[in-house]
Amino acid sequence: MRVLIAGQGYVGLPLAMAAVRAGHRVVAYEPDGERCRRLREADSYVKDVPCRQLRTALASGRYLPVSDPAALNRGWDVAVIAVPTPLRDGMPDLGHVRTAGSLLARGLRRGQGQIVILESTTHPGTTRKALVPLLEEESGLTAGEDFHAGYSPERIDPGNREWTFANTPKVISGLTPACTARVRDFYRTVTATVHEAGTLESAELAKILENTFRHVNIALVNELARFAHTLGIDLWDALRLAETKPFGYMKFTPGPGVGGHCLPVDPVYLSHHVRTTLGESFRFVELAQDINEQQPAYVVRRLQDGLNARGKPLKGSTIAALGLSYKAGSADVRQSPARVAIDILRAKGAIVTVVDPHAAATEPGILGEMNPAGDYDAVLILTAHPEFDLGKVVAEAPYVLDTRGVAPAASSVERL
Repeated sequence: MRVLIAGQGYVGLPLAMAAVRAGHRVVAYEPDGERCRRLREADSYVKDVPCRQLRTALASGRYLPVSDPAALNRGWDVAVIAVPTPLRDGMPDLGHVRTAGSLLARGLRRGQGQIVILESTTHPGTTRKALVPLLEEESGLTAGEDFHAGYSPERIDPGNREWTFANTPKVISGLTPACTARVRDFYRTVTATVHEAGTLESAELAKILENTFRHVNIALVNELARFAHTLGIDLWDALRLAETKPFGYMKFTPGPGVGGHCLPVDPVYLSHHVRTTLGESFRFVELAQDINEQQPAYVVRRLQDGLNARGKPLKGSTIAALGLSYKAGSADVRQSPARVAIDILRAKGAIVTVVDPHAAATEPGILGEMNPAGDYDAVLILTAHPEFDLGKVVAEAPYVLDTRGVAPAASSVERL
């Protein structure tokens, strides 16, 4: 098939590589000119897609990165929208989806059996009530008759070596049964397992449900960590014990907050949709959001208390902050709670050195390697990158606050 993918980020680029491997011809639309140049030079900016994979795709002649929107008007069989759906001023922003849809509408032709699929995370009803009407209005065609439309939520977990695009089960849906069949047929060529949703809306809700589930449970253990510390109870030992139950329990651990492309954003889409559609608040989700947003400030208070107990004020103290990205083994700093905690520390007068071997290449002022831990008044573990020699850190540092529960036990170590 001739496949057009709008967006070549952490979702669109792995999809493009899978489509090339399946034998499809892929035109990859990336409006960022610098990113497009790097793709053409096989210089990958997505960790899950190594440069050698890009070189192979380019050499096959079936992968063409473009930044000219006119490319969306040319002949294609399948178009996938994999663009960001961020928050703007705390509100869902579907601007990138609308822009991509408007461009794709110009390439729709009657009688071609073309398929338009949305992969971007959004609230239920977006495909049916926003994207499809836009496509119909700007093309003059009718969805379900002149072209097919569907939704298939992305399930990319950056840096996950076990579950990749190829083997992660894919949820698909369509505007009509015929649309669903066409969407299913396409994804069966690029993924191992496909699950059909009954409606577009159930597929859209499933995606938000997956991430809201994590968001709420992380909020639970984050708040529990605060109470356990005040009560003098070892939460980490309790978590270890609870994990021994073979049924009815799933382990979540506290941390400095939530970050990345999903958890700080997706639940907001859900609560906003409930509020604007039903006029009611989704109290559980909004409470979880509030708890997790407060977590970086709690981390700073804990660090300040730990320094005070050792006769040092926070202001003027030297702090080594280990990790800027939101998850271990990744350079992704989007919505990272580590950045929030670091900004609060600096605002309070602490002298903070940030160490992140993954983010150092793209973030100015970040060290790739740590100086001796003994050079600092405290070490704050924010992201558990495997490159950190935590045994050495604990042996050298006078005080360590471990927000991830990964450092060896020692008298100088406090866990969140």
